Amino acid sequence: MLRWGKIERGSTISVSCCSAHPVTQAHLSEVVASAGTTFTPAHHAKKAPVSETADTLVVGTISTGNPAAPTAEAMAISGGKIIGIGSLADLEGLTNASTTTVKPEGIVIPGLIEPHMHMWTSLLNLTWTDVSKEACDTFDDVVATIKQTAAKTPDGQWVLGKLFDPSLYPGEPDLTRTILDQVSPNNPVMVMNASMHYLYVNSPAMVAAGVTDQTMDPPGGTFGRADGKLTGIIGEAGAMMVFAGKLPKPTQADIASGITTILNECARQGVTSLREAATGTLAGVSELAMLHQLNGAQRLPVRMSTAQFAMMAGKTPDEVAATWKEAGVTPFSGDEMVRADAWKVVTDGSNQGRSGYFFQPYLGEDNGGHANWTPEGLRGAITPGLRDGWQIMVHTNGDAAVEFALTAMEDLLPGFGTNDLRHRFEHVSFTTDDQLTRMAKAGISPSFLMNHVFYWGAAFRDTILGPERANRLDRVASAYAAGLRPSLHSDYNVSKVHPLLSARTAVLRQLQADGSVLNPAECATPEQALTAITTGAAWQIHADDRGSLEVGKRADYAVVSEDPWTSDAAGWDKITVNETYIDGTLAFSA
Repeated sequence: MLRWGKIERGSTISVSCCSAHPVTQAHLSEVVASAGTTFTPAHHAKKAPVSETADTLVVGTISTGNPAAPTAEAMAISGGKIIGIGSLADLEGLTNASTTTVKPEGIVIPGLIEPHMHMWTSLLNLTWTDVSKEACDTFDDVVATIKQTAAKTPDGQWVLGKLFDPSLYPGEPDLTRTILDQVSPNNPVMVMNASMHYLYVNSPAMVAAGVTDQTMDPPGGTFGRADGKLTGIIGEAGAMMVFAGKLPKPTQADIASGITTILNECARQGVTSLREAATGTLAGVSELAMLHQLNGAQRLPVRMSTAQFAMMAGKTPDEVAATWKEAGVTPFSGDEMVRADAWKVVTDGSNQGRSGYFFQPYLGEDNGGHANWTPEGLRGAITPGLRDGWQIMVHTNGDAAVEFALTAMEDLLPGFGTNDLRHRFEHVSFTTDDQLTRMAKAGISPSFLMNHVFYWGAAFRDTILGPERANRLDRVASAYAAGLRPSLHSDYNVSKVHPLLSARTAVLRQLQADGSVLNPAECATPEQALTAITTGAAWQIHADDRGSLEVGKRADYAVVSEDPWTSDAAGWDKITVNETYIDGTLAFSA
């Protein structure tokens, strides 16, 4: 595999799943910013007041997600809230002639919660051809898929691919200029690496970008070369921008369509609430303005909680906090569909991109990644969020990043009272027992990217970190044992939004690559895994009125083909979703 140096300590924030790539910013920010900076929450729920009589009665097989009363045969809904659940006889006094009775075709379960995904940064390559390991089992499949796409693309138009990850194929092969010239001689090709540290381009793309073998490397990037000739492997943002800048820009209608597509796909997986985990990385307040405008025009298919990013171009974290506040974005502002909840800071990069921050070096390398901040800088980024009353979300991938962030939070939290804001560490990919114990003491809960295990577990074990460290990946069982309340997330578009797949992986810890089990001691129980995508995840995003079907909670539910609470976890990823409902009204239908 062709490589060059990693980003050095003290540089700008490394590209990671939790920060917008400069290419994405350049391509989308102007369009998103056109939404302006003012917004009016729609407050759809206020239009349907709750009464003592049900407007809707759901009858069928209901799995409540409530251990105290796990099943029911009827659920009464008024004004979007559950006013009764149990047997039909139990609910007789809650209905009248105006009540509509519905009998779903499938099992009714609580709406699932996706507590960490990225909508804005996923819009860049939403429509690009998927050449991930999931879509392309072998490297030959990757090449064939690009060739097929090129064959259907008019000459001269761009052929675009996404999520290529050489670390998941034997020998870590690269898509070179030579390969891409062979499969697409008449179209410029650009494929983005899943880590977003690299692009792979062909000769027509170089012509379009005005890059030749004699072109010097731009600041902050590298044009890969072998024997003085360009290889087509383009490294880091400074060089990637040269090519991405030639792509046609989207319109505001394109952005709106993309948002709807992403949210509908979440609903297709049974998700009724999510946390957008880096709001403001493209266009600051305008991102929230656009969401409220879209929700005002037509209710969104999924509830959105947002984590405000602590960084904006040319501003300190204190200045960023002032910008959010001046726009009226304060903790828990918004409405029941779009609500601002958290303050987001990123401490390191991507483990599979080898920029996560570890105590020990990566296999075959002399460094263990790097931190994005000095200790003083990290405290300066977190403090404005604590001061303004936000829940703190800190991206931590490597074990050294967990220690770095945990030490900062242990130092800072005593100075801000005893409010339980349910602070979180994101990914928390590699931890020690001591770190989990200290997190529990500090009131910091983990949200695990379980697909690290499923998709990358073998790569971490065999080529990136080694078996000993790989065994410490996504320690759900140990988190529960330490008294923590974990959640599971997708980090979309690092992996697809599919909570039941994440829960399956938490229980089985089975690797996609070879079917082996990564550290069976960390296997969660089925109940723990399902809690982590329902009530546990709802608690983490301050949505205590969701995650289970109980009186007083919102009538957010999905209709599915099989009940995960009573079926074998091995089949959870095959469960299909027929419909999702928000406040008892249809949000998505397959």
